[in-house]
Amino acid sequence: MKKIKLLSVILAVILLFSSCAKSEPTVKADPENFKTNYTFVFVHGLSGWGSYDFQNHFLKYWGMRGGDLMKYLNNQGFTCVSASVAPHGSAWDRACELYAQLTGSVVDYGAEHSKRCKHDRFGTDYSKKPLIDKWDAENKINLLGHSFGGATVRLLSELMANGSEAEQKATAKDDLSPLFTGGKADWIYSITALASPHNGTTAYDVGGVEDDVTNTFKYKVQDKLNSVMASANKEEDNGRADFDNANYDMLLDNAKALNDSISTLGNVYYFSIPCSSTIKQDDGTYTPDESKTETLFAKTSRLMGKFTETSEGGIVADETWFENDGLVNTISARAPFDAPQTEYKEGEVNPGEWNIMPTFDGDHMSLQGGLMKTKDVRDFYTKHLSMINSL
Repeated sequence: MKKIKLLSVILAVILLFSSCAKSEPTVKADPENFKTNYTFVFVHGLSGWGSYDFQNHFLKYWGMRGGDLMKYLNNQGFTCVSASVAPHGSAWDRACELYAQLTGSVVDYGAEHSKRCKHDRFGTDYSKKPLIDKWDAENKINLLGHSFGGATVRLLSELMANGSEAEQKATAKDDLSPLFTGGKADWIYSITALASPHNGTTAYDVGGVEDDVTNTFKYKVQDKLNSVMASANKEEDNGRADFDNANYDMLLDNAKALNDSISTLGNVYYFSIPCSSTIKQDDGTYTPDESKTETLFAKTSRLMGKFTETSEGGIVADETWFENDGLVNTISARAPFDAPQTEYKEGEVNPGEWNIMPTFDGDHMSLQGGLMKTKDVRDFYTKHLSMINSL
């Protein structure tokens, strides 16, 4: 926890000494014409934070230098909250934590999972401070997950709908969390994945790869800054299984295994918003657009832009994976490969299939407001949330 706070302080200092020009938003919500107005629950990605976290008091994950996005959207007539799940936790752990925050209960990671993954079964008690007042089939929610938050909300939806057979077998009925019993698919109205590595990312596989450009002094400085940030983020080894974390879940084969365990629910509206901050070159490779890509992502983006591989499980990441947002391959952020999907068309949105929205012009942090490459996303979210409320 201390290291996570340190990272936030580092980011805050950077932001304090950088300028931020902010124009006035041009889009206004019209709540009187909404057909629904269910609560929107925003879930952060890897190394992120939310409303329960200390650092959110002085550095908003949702909005960054652009201002408090939750406050702005609430003032527009929406009901928006931001969750706080384990910064580096697995999709399973984060889904369990999100459920506890939404229901005002004690986090229950499950008897089977906690034993297999070598950590405590129970976590934080949110009974005195739930994220929302009521959640059921009449009081549905809309889930929005940034980056690995996308996997988090998708797994939550699967557990809500179908439960967990493994947990049911390992636990007495009177000791089983309602999360693992299933039968609650109709508690969720929509899911929006924001720059989410649905199918994994090659960012974890380009380590150690160099070229004439990334081996220059400029990129060496970036490496050093990345090392400082990574050190601030690193969690201590507490004996838990080495596969029970976000990094593991985002490797290509493991992302596919996670996808295979998650259903696309017929009653839920799905939206996916990929990002891109790279430029296609004459030879077919992609390089980062430095006007849009955070310095922290530039080296990884460049290497991803020409990296190919075949995973141990046979997944081929070819030239179609080159385009990226600095951390996630654009093709991976479109939708889970084997899930029902279609390109978004206004007025033709149906539940039970992924609506792939137009690729957002920005890097991996742009949809949360950016860091040094500030992006004003207030109009974007006003439009998107209004569209969901109009369905």
